[in-house]
Amino acid sequence: MVSERLEDCDLLVVGGGTAGFGAAVAAGRQGLRVTLLEATTKVGGVMAFCPGMPWGGGYPQDQIVGGLIEELTERLVRMEPPAAAKRPCTLENFGPEIIYDHDIATLTMFEMLEEANVRVRLGATALDPKMDADRIARVMCCDRNGLFEVAPKIVIDGSGDGDISAKAGVPFALGDASGNMMAVTISFHMVGVDRAAAFAEPDPYFERYAARGVAEGRLHPDLAKLYLMRGFHEGSVFCNSVHVRGVDGTDPVAVGAATQEGRRRCHQLAQFLKSDVPGFQNAHMAMLSPTVGVRETRKLEGVYKVTGEDLARARKFADGIVACDNPIDDVMRSDGDMTHDAAIEAGSYYTIPFRALLPARIENLMFAGRILSADPIAFASVRGMPQCMAMGQATGTAAALALRDGLTVQRVSTDELVASLTAQGINRLATSNTEPRVA
Repeated sequence: MVSERLEDCDLLVVGGGTAGFGAAVAAGRQGLRVTLLEATTKVGGVMAFCPGMPWGGGYPQDQIVGGLIEELTERLVRMEPPAAAKRPCTLENFGPEIIYDHDIATLTMFEMLEEANVRVRLGATALDPKMDADRIARVMCCDRNGLFEVAPKIVIDGSGDGDISAKAGVPFALGDASGNMMAVTISFHMVGVDRAAAFAEPDPYFERYAARGVAEGRLHPDLAKLYLMRGFHEGSVFCNSVHVRGVDGTDPVAVGAATQEGRRRCHQLAQFLKSDVPGFQNAHMAMLSPTVGVRETRKLEGVYKVTGEDLARARKFADGIVACDNPIDDVMRSDGDMTHDAAIEAGSYYTIPFRALLPARIENLMFAGRILSADPIAFASVRGMPQCMAMGQATGTAAALALRDGLTVQRVSTDELVASLTAQGINRLATSNTEPRVA
């Protein structure tokens, strides 16, 4: 089927999550003609699905990873009144995190895309790549007006699920070795909370209260720990507790069913908080997620696969494009528990290699975000939003270098890429990447 509508661009970015945002802004600022496709009505990915989700894991050794996430944070912090702040994370083995006003952050991200002259197409879905040997020649897409095609020079898949990459022939794995994926999550806020009373007890996960709710059948058994965090605005509490297991995030029917089940559990939890937990009596539920946030689906096969051993060794790759020290944040795969086990000894960090964002064969495709090439252990650490934005920034920068020099993405100079990212404010790359340079 041939579309009557055909567009061309230097770079097509599929998906407007934090990775796609980073890729589009970085490439647009370097003069590329960028088209960003986002299937929903908002950019931000999990920020849109779980409004108010803190940006966690962005401070290895208490220094922000830098680049676009730092710029976005600073824009929000400088507003009057401030629209973001740094604080310690309440979860084990996490460092500081960034909390923010969700709506102002979304507005600011759209403004940064505008400033970079990115053509943003909301409500648009990438359907199929049309291959010319080992290149993506065109991508069939659709919006409410029907089919259209984009003819890009380079494609960056920041979609979260890697549909275009998989259809283009990139090998992938779903979930862990047994195919189990992390639970999906639906979140909400409680507004009007007396936070001094709510957080008065030294019980960070409200286990004493939760145990009673579970025993009496008023809470789902997976709510034995309540992940309740002070929201950005006074009197607000972010509730990141409702996790639904066993959902294939690539199946839209399963995602829809999980969303409705999650809504029910959120309503039950909100009622329980009002009736049983001090400080919540006069509060009400708000900002319920429009759909579940999906943590894990496809892991694409890249030139290099990041492993749990790499993390434990604090490996700093020659082509490292962002520093990380997140714990192994594994969320209820199959019948497993929630874990936040340290991935690395305190005071250290590792880097994520650019090669983990490259397919071996397709010469004008890169991928960024939670679809990077990683084993299940490493994946549970690398998937934070600041790291995903930096991965996107790296691929957008690499696209500009590839087009400038007429190279395939696999042949971009990693020396030059790392130098460019350092100049863009990504921290601890030029001096920390200790392995021999990648040919």
